[in-house]
Amino acid sequence: MKDIRNQVDGEYPLRGKEFEGTVVSTAMDKSCTVRWEHTEPAPKYERYERRNTKVSAHVPESAELEEGDRVVVSETRPISKTKSHIVVEVEN
Repeated sequence: MKDIRNQVDGEYPLRGKEFEGTVVSTAMDKSCTVRWEHTEPAPKYERYERRNTKVSAHVPESAELEEGDRVVVSETRPISKTKSHIVVEVEN
């Protein structure tokens, strides 16, 4: 894991939760789409169902990402209309 928290924290203050997910798309400039799975209880069936969440995240210049990479994403202040998360760790 490459930790880039200390390079990011001065520019964008980190707050809130952190999530570990997979990079789905890197087509945007300085951004990526990250997806992570989680389970939710389905009381009617007394089981859990799998769900996933996709968010747009800011990619710092020091991070090199490709599709399929595992990353840790942290919440931050709104950066743009769709981005309020930032990549803080990259697993190579």
